[in-house]
Amino acid sequence: MQHWKRITETANACFVRGELIDAREHYLQALAWAQVLLERWPDVDEAVAACVISHHNLADLHLQLHQPEESAEYLCAIHERLLRAAEDPRLPSALREAALRHASKTYAELLGFTRQHGEYPRTHRLLCSAADTDVAPVVTQPDNLPYGVH
Repeated sequence: MQHWKRITETANACFVRGELIDAREHYLQALAWAQVLLERWPDVDEAVAACVISHHNLADLHLQLHQPEESAEYLCAIHERLLRAAEDPRLPSALREAALRHASKTYAELLGFTRQHGEYPRTHRLLCSAADTDVAPVVTQPDNLPYGVH
């Protein structure tokens, strides 16, 4: 997890300096590490948070690049991943529960994104499917995530 944190801190520094291409490369590396750690890290909340933060950092970066549809893709990807993980009987129950807890935050991010930037095909499908099934997670305020740039 320390390696993921170092990569993310480097990416955040690039982002703040406006070095968006370098930031993107580091954020993509951080995302790859987070995905590897997701099912392997003993602290499931920390592992899920790293995955969420990595996706959200890339979404924020693409907004800076004036690519809101790409941002929407990252927001949808992590929300869908968490919903699948929450229902996957092969995963440990602690990881499934952590995925469900964090899914309420990713759902809130999606709602906020669509309010500010409009809907895109994937956001529309994802949010409508949650509304149709009456299983939209309870929306909570996002925690202060120290490795996110937003």
